[in-house]
Amino acid sequence: MTPFLTEYFARTGWQQPVSVDIETLRALHLQHNSTIPFENIDVVLPREIQLDDQSLVDKLVTGRRGGYCFEQNGLFERVLREVGFNVRSLLGRVVMANPPHMPPRTHRLLLVELNGERWIADVGFGGQTLTAPIQLIAEKEQATPHGLYRLINDGLDWVLQFRHHEHWQSMYHFDLAAQYQNDYVMGNFWSAHWPQSHFRHHLLMCRHLPDGGKLTLTNLHFTHWQNGQVIEQRNLPDADALYQLMQERFGLGVDDPKHGFSLAELTAVMAGFETHPQAGK
Repeated sequence: MTPFLTEYFARTGWQQPVSVDIETLRALHLQHNSTIPFENIDVVLPREIQLDDQSLVDKLVTGRRGGYCFEQNGLFERVLREVGFNVRSLLGRVVMANPPHMPPRTHRLLLVELNGERWIADVGFGGQTLTAPIQLIAEKEQATPHGLYRLINDGLDWVLQFRHHEHWQSMYHFDLAAQYQNDYVMGNFWSAHWPQSHFRHHLLMCRHLPDGGKLTLTNLHFTHWQNGQVIEQRNLPDADALYQLMQERFGLGVDDPKHGFSLAELTAVMAGFETHPQAGK
């Protein structure tokens, strides 16, 4: 086992042997979702997000922080590759908000080829992210620990959808074209710096739980979901309560010398959101 995998498995609490099979892929996917939270804190602090291998390890593994798609799936791609999977990243166009025009490629996801089958893995789409890989097959409803998904295909274009109440909601479009590191750098820079990016105007966090539940946070609003139902919901009174909840419920590291952040820094960020409540809408 490589030193990187040893450190990563310690970070996620993984204690099982690994094999290049679908059972291991499913288990690793859910373990990652359950222990490394989706979050955009560096965008709102603001801090630059680096995507090289060492930066991802320093922040998400050693620093016990989370991240968004370019970081999450960048790290998970390396995990799968070092385990022995045939994996590469793709880029998608997010359409969750039903934009009037097709948006740029700002979402990183993974294509895994295993025993002649192709699978989509994605540990970086926030509250609706996959928590299990799904086969790259059109029109097939596929269950994950946190809901139903399907893929729609039109020529070279694929669309990932999730079942939302009584209808299918599109998440993002993608194709299978080869991507390069600079493509991720470009998408990452746009996501973090474009003035209208929702990552710049809201503090967002999500942690999926192994029992099918999930924890979500939008600014000071915290929700615990179970099987699509709200079982706990509250508005946090201040940044102090938020700082504690991030650590206790999301397992977020805040003390790392490089990637940690102080209560004072978080307080300043939240004060800015309160001053501009309509920002990003």
